[in-house]
Amino acid sequence: MIRTAGLTKRYGDLTALDGLDLEVAPGTLFGFLGPNGAGKTTTIKLLTGLLRPTKGDAWIGPHSILSEPLQAKSLFGYVADTPFLYDKLTAREFLEFVGALYRVPPATARARADRLLKLLELEEAADALIEGYSHGMRQKTALAGALLHDPPVLILDEPIGGLDPASSRRIKQLLRGLVGRGRTVFLSTHVLEVAERLCDRVAILDRGRLIAEGTLADLRARAPGAASLEEAFVALTHGAEDRDIEDFLGGP
Repeated sequence: MIRTAGLTKRYGDLTALDGLDLEVAPGTLFGFLGPNGAGKTTTIKLLTGLLRPTKGDAWIGPHSILSEPLQAKSLFGYVADTPFLYDKLTAREFLEFVGALYRVPPATARARADRLLKLLELEEAADALIEGYSHGMRQKTALAGALLHDPPVLILDEPIGGLDPASSRRIKQLLRGLVGRGRTVFLSTHVLEVAERLCDRVAILDRGRLIAEGTLADLRARAPGAASLEEAFVALTHGAEDRDIEDFLGGP
């Protein structure tokens, strides 16, 4: 459902993404990991058509994001790391607006909006202006918007950040449920415990390059001795070793 070929983004002399080749099968919860500055958000902006690549292409289903942008965008819902919402709309009005953008019949959009507002525990605030929402409420409103047209693909950039534990658990259950019904979820996160518990496959990006991809067992096998995804991630991305912390704590 998601494919990239040679996907590259350069800013002058800086290469933010370097020749990414990736395939995500239907019905997969795919984790996209990497250190800060690795190129994860750049990749997502290229997948969603918010940036144009220097080289390469990306496809959502059969549609190229470059040559068939409307068809490709109709197939996914997207939640950015900092979602843009219209502060002077209510959540209900925002979902009606999203439904119109995706040409969802009004009655269907209203019914789906009601179900999503209830599911994401936004019912009581549904007719209040978004400008008064907490960060977590804004995240859930953005997710409701991404789900409104019932897309086969979800592209999520840190969707659980800032949520309380109960809301986080509910959304994780929702994502697994969607995948169980054949949807594809592309999830970028810094929370490795979330990726370890949720994801079917994981890719690790470092300095703009794909350095590992596979199941959690595959990644642990790439890092002998790693008992967890966190340990495998640190080993594969050449993170600071524990002894560096010990040296600091024992120093002057």
